[in-house]
Amino acid sequence: MIHLRNVSQVYPNGTAALQGITLELTSDRFTAMIGASGAGKSTLLRIINGLLKPSSGEVLVSNGTDYGLELTRANSSQVLVHRRNIGMVFQQFNLVKRSTALDNVLSGRLGYMSAWRSTLKAYTKADKELAMSMLERVGMADYAWQRSDTLSGGQQQRVGIARALAQQPKMILADEPISALDPKSSDQVMNLLRDIHERDGIAVIANLHFLDTVRDYADRVLALKKGTLVFDGSADELTSDLTRSLYYDEVPAETNAQHISLKPVDTRVILEA
Repeated sequence: MIHLRNVSQVYPNGTAALQGITLELTSDRFTAMIGASGAGKSTLLRIINGLLKPSSGEVLVSNGTDYGLELTRANSSQVLVHRRNIGMVFQQFNLVKRSTALDNVLSGRLGYMSAWRSTLKAYTKADKELAMSMLERVGMADYAWQRSDTLSGGQQQRVGIARALAQQPKMILADEPISALDPKSSDQVMNLLRDIHERDGIAVIANLHFLDTVRDYADRVLALKKGTLVFDGSADELTSDLTRSLYYDEVPAETNAQHISLKPVDTRVILEA
């Protein structure tokens, strides 16, 4: 679906966020990205969805039969269509807090609307029916008319997933989707994302903190370190030495690689250790 060729990103302050990334992302595997804070994971997601143009390299997008679009050379209309095809799930949910759950899900339809309809939020009956069906899909139909800021974190994230589904995307990018959630809500969100991948055939690429979660859900793992891709394989192929090296320069021998987290302190790590 998307092929990155020798993609690098250097920010104006000289920070090399990505260095020579080459990989192909397809819909047949649930993909997890791991790596320490600053490894380049979020930058890579922003390049994939067209929010950021890389400093160098190519981002090729498939039209179903071949790679018909080179994103770095695309015009604004082509980029908008590309972004419409990619649903985003965010760490902090990115909901309009004063709006209802249904209104937030309906915003996933804006990319399909004319300028005047978007401005007035003149959603069609079909849009509203689709939005309600997406809320039902994630178990939030009973909360459709409730303000988003009255929902729990796990409920807000499920609304965020429903909003992404309302775009009818070909790919979902989840940027640390469970890092702000308790263990039960985390399981619900990850089960939803996995179900979407398996039932709908939608590619899912998720930045994840916890290696136990990666092993439970991911078919493919991409590991980044200091902007370079250092591993591309199955979760079963991850070694303790590799996972330690991603997060620490020196790791005590007793460190349990199963529970390494990007955050130095996390209650789930403590509870699971």
